[in-house]
Formats: sequence, structure tokens, C-alpha cells
Amino acid sequence: MAVAQAVNPFHEGLQLQGMTQPVQLCIFGASGDLTKRKLLPAIYNLVQAGLAPQAFSVLGCARNDLGDDGFRRELVDAVAESSEIRVRDADLLKRLTDQVYYTSLDFHDSAGYVTLKTKLDDLDQRYHTCGNRVFYIATPASLYADITEKLHESGLLTPATSQSFVRVIMEKPFGHDLASAKTLNAELLRFLDESQIYRIDHYLGKETVQNILVLRFANGIFEPIWNRRYVDSVQITVAESLGIEGRANFYEETGVMRDVIQNHALQLMSLVAMEPPTTFDARDFRDEKIRVVEAIRPIEPKDVNQVAVRGQYGPGSVEGEHVVGYREELGVAPDSMTPTYAALRLFIDNWRWAGVPFYIRSGKRMPKRVTEIAMQFKEAPHLPFRKAQVETPEGNVLSLGIQPDEGVVLKFGAKVPGPSMRIRAVEMDFGYGETFGAEDASPYERLILDCMKGDQTLFDRADGVEAAWSLVDPVLSQWAQTPAEFPNYEAGTWGPAAADELVQRDGRHWRRL
Repeated sequence: MAVAQAVNPFHEGLQLQGMTQPVQLCIFGASGDLTKRKLLPAIYNLVQAGLAPQAFSVLGCARNDLGDDGFRRELVDAVAESSEIRVRDADLLKRLTDQVYYTSLDFHDSAGYVTLKTKLDDLDQRYHTCGNRVFYIATPASLYADITEKLHESGLLTPATSQSFVRVIMEKPFGHDLASAKTLNAELLRFLDESQIYRIDHYLGKETVQNILVLRFANGIFEPIWNRRYVDSVQITVAESLGIEGRANFYEETGVMRDVIQNHALQLMSLVAMEPPTTFDARDFRDEKIRVVEAIRPIEPKDVNQVAVRGQYGPGSVEGEHVVGYREELGVAPDSMTPTYAALRLFIDNWRWAGVPFYIRSGKRMPKRVTEIAMQFKEAPHLPFRKAQVETPEGNVLSLGIQPDEGVVLKFGAKVPGPSMRIRAVEMDFGYGETFGAEDASPYERLILDCMKGDQTLFDRADGVEAAWSLVDPVLSQWAQTPAEFPNYEAGTWGPAAADELVQRDGRHWRRL
């Protein structure tokens, strides 16, 4: 028997926008961790919420010989184990498993794509999906170009009719550096139109990330002070308490700069700093985001040590548990130079933000998991209160909690009750859970649904990806040429001492989180 579901504002809002067209979803890398942890639960939730089309099927592809029954068991296990499932409905799960299929595929074997096409054509006829297809490529980025070329050669990237569509979702990081990103974009555009490519960054699917736009542009009290005249500085923190979770092969090649700073952190920065778009359609919205990244002051190789800090965690204690250092993690080289922490001091050279420093930091094995954007406003002149006791000298702060505490906190000064004039900082706190009383949909739900609907607003465009790589490339190149003293911070701390010095040179400090 199905359990009654609390009204989810996410679902309520999307249902008002209408249903998606019939569609097939084909997942490359279907036996991987991402598919089980994120994609299968997201698909179930969309079906359970009535947001997936009635005419719908899923085909998983990977090298493993799972078969239909094996992939269906993966779906059942994913729904049973995922913390993102809000309502477990046995009857619905049974119906969904009947719409899920699997085929073994060597991604480099052209003959396998002929079999794949036959399978998809058969499912298209069976489920009346009108030739509409979404390919989700959840594989290493090194396979993107080859898979896309093989799909093209087999005719799978050509829409069946003028009314049908073919779209491709690709995971980040998109490329390894600027040169590889440009090469990959060029290779994909040989076989796909830009309108068919959906470069996914799951951070943009988070409700609280999207709420940055509402906070700024739907409220008359914030946007007038959202500029250099009133803002002293901005801090963006993306901290993780976990280590690399057995993903040494991935992390050794990637590191924190490619994994988080180049995409997640710069996405957050662009949302905070962008100009109001003319409309919120994909073109206008992405134009304004990209303009922010392009306006960030370039980092010259000679200035890297002044504006960027890297770190790598050693042994320590996180949440009361002893953990090993990065170099002791399984699969990591004992002399690895891969950074697990990075901090940047950036400036946006445009009228709105000239002279306002943006401090970005991200690291693994931090004391807690937290993502926050904090806007520090300039101090008010305290001339009327020269004789007052000010217990909190810093100015007002507006902090946006992205995870795990999702909400907005405004810090301001108030008089302490009593006969003397004492001023203390107090907070006005808005929490998503307390206000809306329902769990947010997962980012993958929102983004998979947007792709099926043909909405590219929350996906990266080619020039946006290349602009981000252009910014961080000089830092990566300089770090690759210069040895570092690693490890240089203890697990369970907020990073290396050099990160504190980065902000202290400006007379500021990192926020306590």
C-alpha cells in the first residue's frame, strides 16, 4: 500500500509547467556507482511524482553482462537503499521495473551500437516513444567523444522525424584542462548541435542554489545593495568531511581544482555576481553567467602564489574518528602531489563588483560538510554609538546555506536589553525544511526532467566551460611545475595556514562554520 506523500513544492511547481513528451532514456555506464546512487533513484522519484511521461522506457548499457533481470535488481536495490527516495511504493516499483532493460556494450565496438539501435528501435515501437531519446553518458570523460562518434555512425543521433528529438547528457568535469575542453567541444560539435548537448553540473539542480536568483531578483530589498558600494567581500565555501571514498583513480587525475573549483564553485560565484537576465530562458540566463566568469581578473603565472593556495590532508580526526592522510588512501601514490584543498582570491572587473574580493575555498576531510555563500557588507559608521559597547564589531552578513542546512541567515546588530547601550549581533533565520515542510527533490531529478523537456537553462554551454578552464588553467600549470610541501593540513581542520594568510593579508578572516 502506498504511503501518503507530503506536497513537495518542487513537484507542485513542475506539474504546472506541463508534462514531458514520450521519451527513451538510455544510460551509458549503467553498472556504475553514479547510476545506482543517483540516477536510478531520480528516475523512480520522477515516475512516482507523476513527472515522467506515460510513454517512457529506460535502457542501461555497460560492459558488464547484467541482463534485464540484473539491471532491474539494481533498480530495486537502489530504491531500497537510497536516502533520496521519499515514498516507496511496491506496485509502482514493479511497474517501473517492467519498463527497464539492459544491453551489454563495449563502448569502443561499432558492431555493438548496431545491436543497441535495434534494441532502442524495438523499445520505441513497444512503448510508443515517438523516436525521442535522451542518452545519459555517465562514463569517464575520456569516452565521451568515442561514444558520441559511434552513436553518430549508427544513426542514433539523428532524430527519427522532424518532430522528434535526440539529446545527450554528459557528466563533469568536462575536459581536463582548457585545451582538452576545446578539443572535446569541437569533437562533439562534429556530430551534435549545441542545442542537443546537456553538460550537467548537479549543483545547479539544487533548490537552494536556484533560490539565489529568487532572493536577488524577486525581492526589492536586496538587489539595490548587491554591489561594490555596500558589499565588502564574498566568501564561498564547499567543504566535505569525507575523503576520496575509494575513488583514487578518479581523484588522482582530477584533484579539488578540477573536481569542485572549476565547476561547482564558479557556478555559485556566477549566480551571486551575475546581472539580471532579460528573461530566464536558457540563452539569456547562460549569457549573464558566462559574462561573470569572463570578467574575472585573469591569473598571471607570476601571481599564482599571491591569489591561490593548495593543500593536501594528512592523518587526523574527523567527527571523533581517526582517519588516514591522503597519501595513505588505497590507490594513492605515496608521493602524490594531488591537491585535496584549494583557496582562491578573485576579483570581478566590472562596474558592479570592482574592488570586491571573492574568496573561494574547497577541501576534503574538513571538520564538517557544508556549502555556504556569505556576503559580508561594509560596516556602518558607528558615530552615534561611540560610547556604546559593541560586542560584535563586524558588519552585516547575509549567508546562504546550500547544504546540509538549507536556508538564508541575515546577521545584524541589535540593542541588548538593559539600561546601557550595548550592541550585539543577532540573526534572522529562514530554513527550507521548517518553512515548506517537504524534502527537496534531488538535483538529478530536476536536471533529468529539464533535459527531457528540452530546457538547457541549468546546463553548461561550450563557451561557459571554456571560460572556466581559462581562469584556472594558469593555476594548474604553475602548480604542476612547482613542488609543494604535502601534506600541509591535518584532517579535521579547515585547511593549511597559507589559506588563512590569503585572507588575512586583506585584513579579513575566514568565517567560522
